[in-house]
Formats: sequence, C-alpha cells, structure tokens
Amino acid sequence: MSKLVFQSDFGLLDGAISAMRGISYSVNPNLSISDLTHAIPAFNVWEASYRLFQTIQYWPDGTVFVSVVDPGVGSVRRSVVAKLKDEKYVVTPDNGTLTHLFITDQILEIREINESINRLKGSEDSHTFHGRDVYAYTGARLASSIIDFLGVGELVDMESIIRLDIKEPIVSENSIIGTIDILDIRFGSLWTNISCELFKENNFVFGDKLYVKITYKDRVLYNNIVTYGKSFSNVNIGETIIFNNSINYIGVAINQGNFSRAYNIDTGINWLIEFGRY
Repeated sequence: MSKLVFQSDFGLLDGAISAMRGISYSVNPNLSISDLTHAIPAFNVWEASYRLFQTIQYWPDGTVFVSVVDPGVGSVRRSVVAKLKDEKYVVTPDNGTLTHLFITDQILEIREINESINRLKGSEDSHTFHGRDVYAYTGARLASSIIDFLGVGELVDMESIIRLDIKEPIVSENSIIGTIDILDIRFGSLWTNISCELFKENNFVFGDKLYVKITYKDRVLYNNIVTYGKSFSNVNIGETIIFNNSINYIGVAINQGNFSRAYNIDTGINWLIEFGRY
C-alpha cells in the first residue's frame, strides 16, 4: 500500500481536510495519510507547484500526492493524475500545479481522471468540492491499488497540460540573474531559481562578497554587498547572507531576521535578483 499525502489552500479552520481524510479512510481504513501543507495562500497555484517540487523527492517511491489549489473548481478545467519517473503520482487539477515538475523533467505521463468511475458516489450534483469528491477519492483508490494508473482514465497529450510562465536564469561572465520563486515563509528568506551548480560554474565560492540587486518591474528595491556563506553563523546577527538552501538552490536571508519583511520583497517572475562580482 502506498502513502497518501495531501496539499491544499483550505487551511485547518473548517471541516474540508477532515472530509478528505474521511473519504480516503472510507476507501481503505488502513491507508497511511500525511499532509504536505494546507497553508498555501488562497488560489496560489504557483506556490502549490513549488511546494510539490520542494518536497516530493523526499517521499518513498509509490507515494500518491493529492494537491488541491483549484480556483477553477467546477469549470471545464481537467482533473488529472501525473505519473512521475520514480513511480510517484500527483492527483491535481490541470491548472499549472505541475509546472515545476515539468521543468525539472520528472513527469513520465499524465491521464485525465474518468469521473464516471473515479468519483465519490452520490456527489454528482456537487460541483465545488472536487478535493473530496474526485481528488481524495481517486488518490485513495490509487494508493490502495483498487485502481492502477491505467484505471485513472485516458492518456493526455503532455503538450496540452497547462504550465505557468517561468524565466530561466541568465548567466554572464560575472553575474547571474534569476527570479525569486518562493519564500521560506516563517523566516522570510528568499529562495531563487538559481541552482548551487550555477554558482559553482560561475566560480562563486563560500566567503566571496557579491553584490545582490533585487528589482521589481525595473524598480530597484535592494542593492548591497553580501557574503556567500555556508551557514547563517558566517555573518553576525542582523546581517544578510547568501546561502545554499535545503534543495540546493541559492537563497538570501537575514541571520535571525526576516529579509522579505525588512525590504518588502515578494515572489514571482517579475521579482528579479542578480548576484555578481563588483
């Protein structure tokens, strides 16, 4: 039996997640169910996509993820299951949630959920809680081997899947420009789309002092010289540091502070960050 992992923007203040768990246990009371997060900002498909990318590699092969951030619930958007290269599965709306798994080349194939088979019986007249009626139900059936991947539905053309806009890092002789993809929310650290490998290829090494410039739609919001360190202890409390984050991408933080809040920095493809020699 595979593990079942839920992610959503539902929060934990009402009964939505409990209902999803209940339906899953009704399919199979012996399921092992865990949560990735239910604190995705409402309707933020980008963050749902990134949190899957951040987390999915650390779960055992065969794990089934159910990700429900679904501002188009009840519309014509498709419901799909993606099969990944390590035999993991993602049950989700086709609304961009699979973007980061696409760009990191983790998806093998995708099937559209056949709701005539894979939908909670008696829910056909309800159109606003597919997280319970379609996704949790299908995920539980898949994790329990009641259905296999073929039993999800028909194959989908991978090129037809919705993907969110992204920007690739721009590398020059003395600098790298990337985007601020996500925040380490509790601590306000910035996580970029620049890999540690790109830093190595540009011969940036621990101990270097690099300029860091952050712009939003051509407006400069931060421009300073910052140390590239192994850990936060390489700078004094209250000082800024460039660091390798937990998934081997470049981050920026204030030691025991909150960089995002201090400089009003947000995330997305219009938030550009540049590292370079001065």
